[in-house]
Amino acid sequence: MAYEYDRFEREEGGGSFLMGLLAGTVLGAGLGMLFAPKAGTELRSQLGTQLADQTGRLRDAADPLYQQATEKVSQIVDRGKEAYDRARSSVSNMAAQGTSGTSGASGTSGSSSSVGTTSTSGGAYGA
Repeated sequence: MAYEYDRFEREEGGGSFLMGLLAGTVLGAGLGMLFAPKAGTELRSQLGTQLADQTGRLRDAADPLYQQATEKVSQIVDRGKEAYDRARSSVSNMAAQGTSGTSGASGTSGSSSSVGTTSTSGGAYGA
């Protein structure tokens, strides 16, 4: 039991050490820039140049990934459209079969089913 308690304390101390080290590094870098021997305008122009360079590198690295993502999204959209078209034609075929069976029952439904059959059969067989 004492071993587990000691191990827990040691792990917790390691995390706070790393946080202190990170905070000290950031604070030191910031103070180093503030008290640098260069003038403020020179320092700002240098930082602007470095930022532009890093932005260009980041853009160059991100462009291929963006293209891949765009292609995958396009493929998924195309698959979705194909699935929609298949489902629509299946429903049209079912509707055409269902309405042609009821067309003989009454004259009113027969006239409306012939219009529906004409419009849906072109979509079902044309696809």
